[in-house]
Amino acid sequence: MKTIILASTSPRRKELLEILGLRFQVEPSNYEEDINSELEPHELAKSLSLRKAEMVARKHKYALVIAADTFIVFEGKILSKPQTETAARKMLSTINGRRHSVITGFTIMDTDSKKVLSKSIETKVYIRQLTSNEIDAYVRSKEPLDKAGAYAIQGLGSVIVEKIEGDYFNVVGLPLSALAEGLKEFGIHIL
Repeated sequence: MKTIILASTSPRRKELLEILGLRFQVEPSNYEEDINSELEPHELAKSLSLRKAEMVARKHKYALVIAADTFIVFEGKILSKPQTETAARKMLSTINGRRHSVITGFTIMDTDSKKVLSKSIETKVYIRQLTSNEIDAYVRSKEPLDKAGAYAIQGLGSVIVEKIEGDYFNVVGLPLSALAEGLKEFGIHIL
């Protein structure tokens, strides 16, 4: 069987891939993401995941590389990952009581056959109406820092999410159902 490589340092993606029972290695792609693109969000997500996969695939023979990129789209604009408490507070205030989309693009690349599959999945997330004290308390937890949309649905951020429409795991960072379906095209069957 080919070596499976997760082209990501995200601990969440590693945990999610482990749920599928796959044996894999982790190798960061070190691809510099540029979300300031003219591409529409779904195409951008696929393009970013493809570039990440290509960076890692160049170094391996007889391997299957899996890469992904997740971001938030609110009112047609991509929201980046806040690096400061001020940026996190502003982002949470922006999406407060509103709906946004989480889009993950993923790529599966066979380094031997050169076969490539890139897809994007969208999940709608509804944030409940938060008080300014709740936003401040969540920001003080530090969890919103460096998270798409300034929250982690799998952590304390779960209490700010009212509901979702779509794949929960997509919001965490890797749409497992779509990935499992994609892996079938490469001869890997999860079930």
